[in-house]
Amino acid sequence: MRLYTATPEEIRAGEITDIYFVRSKQILEAKKLEKKVRIEFHVMKLPRGYDWAVFTGLEEALWLLKDMPVTVYSLPEGTLFKAGEPLMLIEGYIHDIILYETALLGILRHYSSISTKAARLKRLAMDKTLLFFGLRAAHPAIAPMIDRAAYIGGFDAVSGAMSKKYLGVEPQGTMPHALVIAFGEQRAAWKAFDEVVDKSVPRIMLVDTFYDERIEAVEAAKLLGERLSGVRLDTPSSRRGNMRAIVEEVRWTLDILGFKHVKIVVSGGIDEKEIVALRDVVDTFGIGTSVASPPSVDISADIVEVYEDGRWKPVSKRGKLPGAKQLYRKRPGLNDKVLLLESGEAPEGYKPMLVKYVENGRLLVDKLPSPQEIRAYVLEQLREVPEPVVN
Repeated sequence: MRLYTATPEEIRAGEITDIYFVRSKQILEAKKLEKKVRIEFHVMKLPRGYDWAVFTGLEEALWLLKDMPVTVYSLPEGTLFKAGEPLMLIEGYIHDIILYETALLGILRHYSSISTKAARLKRLAMDKTLLFFGLRAAHPAIAPMIDRAAYIGGFDAVSGAMSKKYLGVEPQGTMPHALVIAFGEQRAAWKAFDEVVDKSVPRIMLVDTFYDERIEAVEAAKLLGERLSGVRLDTPSSRRGNMRAIVEEVRWTLDILGFKHVKIVVSGGIDEKEIVALRDVVDTFGIGTSVASPPSVDISADIVEVYEDGRWKPVSKRGKLPGAKQLYRKRPGLNDKVLLLESGEAPEGYKPMLVKYVENGRLLVDKLPSPQEIRAYVLEQLREVPEPVVN
């Protein structure tokens, strides 16, 4: 028995790839065809209802490409983009690059899909706190990656216990129903939590295990008093009915009994519609599956130029625009123009967005941004775009 996960060494060696790339490399080398190309990464069509997405996964892509004989231009990690815009450009010999297309697309697609969904939810919630509880929806081997993708996409915190080690982010969470059931009744579990867990951890008590949410919320408030930071409602779908009415009832009752300081956390099946329906009465949302298993942002990679006769020549398969491109942006918002990479000066008021990160295998930046810096960049952009349309 084993975990069916690839090692970093196997990925760096180009072993995690599709077999037709292995055969293509064999053919190129056998025929001594050394063709220098420029490969563009882009999205031709975003998921239904999406006007923008968030480009993430760059750090891992650069890790994969470091020390290879390639030059890499890319959007900074965390940049919002629209369909049809260049996200990354890799320049080098095709036989050096071809084995890595599968892994690069896997990194960028998966990352950007999670971060985009997280950003959409954050744009809808904005000043409300979003906690990512989605590790159970994915393979444990990639837990740090999923936490990172959700966090840099805009979530306020993640629940993964390893997030401190990998991201420098303090993990956050409440308590499971299993703890309450193990104690046999909720008050004993809450009391034990308060006695044992470090005092720096907010006292947020789960209030829907055995009895009505209002009843348990009041019991928790009376037991812990000022120490109670919040109550979490994880009401199962079979009992949910009108969730807004349940939240309003809990909020009203806590307020009239003098517990206005107690925040309300709602979790369980939260997606965009639930955010919109509850954001004015809920302080914090715990969200998992909708972010961990999001609509796919289908990044693809295509040759757009080949180097022949001493110059770069535009070429592409049909359906794709030939020529290496640069994205120019005028902020605020996503006011964008796409021009050829070597077209000259930027349009007035516009900034070139694709940055050269690697030149012939050498990383050109001294330090990549931290998860906290990337998240701040995403939030800055989210304030400049309209709310997503929720269907």
